[in-house]
Amino acid sequence: MEMGTMSDTNQMPHEEGIDHTLSLMREGYMYILNRRHSFSSEIFETRLLGKKAICMGGRAAAEAFYDTEKFKRKDAAPNRVVQTLFGKNGVQALDGQEHKHRKEMFMSIMSPEGLQSLKDITNKQWKLALSKWQQMDEVVLYDEVKEILCRTACQWAGVPLEEDDVKKVTKDLAAMFESPAAVGPNHWSGRHARNSVEKWMGELVDKVRNGEINPPEDTALHRFSWYRDLEGNLLDTETASVEVINILRPIVAIAIFINFTALALHHYPEERKKLKTPDEKYAQMFVQEVRRFYPFFPFVAALVKKDFTWNNYKFEEGTLTLLDLYGTNHDPEIWENPDIFNPERFTDWEGSLFSFIPQGGGDYFMGHRCAGEWVTVEVMKVSLDHFVNQMEYEIPDQDLSFSMVSVPSIPHSKVVLTHVKQIKK
Repeated sequence: MEMGTMSDTNQMPHEEGIDHTLSLMREGYMYILNRRHSFSSEIFETRLLGKKAICMGGRAAAEAFYDTEKFKRKDAAPNRVVQTLFGKNGVQALDGQEHKHRKEMFMSIMSPEGLQSLKDITNKQWKLALSKWQQMDEVVLYDEVKEILCRTACQWAGVPLEEDDVKKVTKDLAAMFESPAAVGPNHWSGRHARNSVEKWMGELVDKVRNGEINPPEDTALHRFSWYRDLEGNLLDTETASVEVINILRPIVAIAIFINFTALALHHYPEERKKLKTPDEKYAQMFVQEVRRFYPFFPFVAALVKKDFTWNNYKFEEGTLTLLDLYGTNHDPEIWENPDIFNPERFTDWEGSLFSFIPQGGGDYFMGHRCAGEWVTVEVMKVSLDHFVNQMEYEIPDQDLSFSMVSVPSIPHSKVVLTHVKQIKK
């Protein structure tokens, strides 16, 4: 792992051909992992979007990838992803002190009190949804959970949401994470959705600053509207709105994991018995295994900050580099029997910040690890408790398979529930 001199470098395995963007789109979550297997290497070189790119996976690769001396995030994401998923000038694209300072803004709302408030709101929204679901012939879980989470996210972030707007805002926030890998109409609908939500959020930020609305001080809308950068300036309206959306959008995206939670309970019914006991530790282990086992985001991108050598491979400044998230979470060097669903693997798990990376790796405060990871786990635990202890339901015959190509991956039927009943306590 030592830095070497440029003269003692090895030739990096590389994929022959002019461009492999179509292969990446065709193979989705398996693209990097397939080549890591065929090259018998944690690292290989390819060509994506007409340029040289490096793909890497595994614990050591993740540790190198999150070294801020080696890689930078600015300008790493393709424009189509910026236009849909992240928004311009968001925290994901910052580096150095500017990134650290902006990240502190996000972590400030992740206090124990803030997370407890989020859990309480999530619980309340689930209860309201269950009352409604009991009257429905069938519940399309993915769509309904997105709405639960949109209501939860807006309330927690201090964002006023009119009842008439819930469906549209849910649809727009979801379009941002459902469209980055899409081409054609679906991609454009994602761009249109982002523009629409940014305009709405920008108006709210301006209203906060003008004193027309006053969200609670501990909420994202309040904190981000009044946040000052390293120079002491307020963020411009567009950037402030992008960052509030960076709270809302990822919470709605937890619907993907919640759908897989329902799928895991269906496919592994013995787990339900273990979860019936009031053991918060097992619920945590189950949620973590759902996050490890099922596909979420396939990889993350960065650019080489300056020439360096790692493991005797030469990295040149400006080279696009992708870290394999899905493959690292299924790496047999890290996980015993990685393709078996087994929450028990987390019993005494003290793995590194670079081996379990469903939403990215590294350190929360100093690095680029997703600040929303705690939020994800807490929202999933509340949702899991409802599936196991607060409701009864049936899952009729349907297509519960999911694609390893479509990003994000969602069971084809979106998990349809029938005969939903709230368990009276």
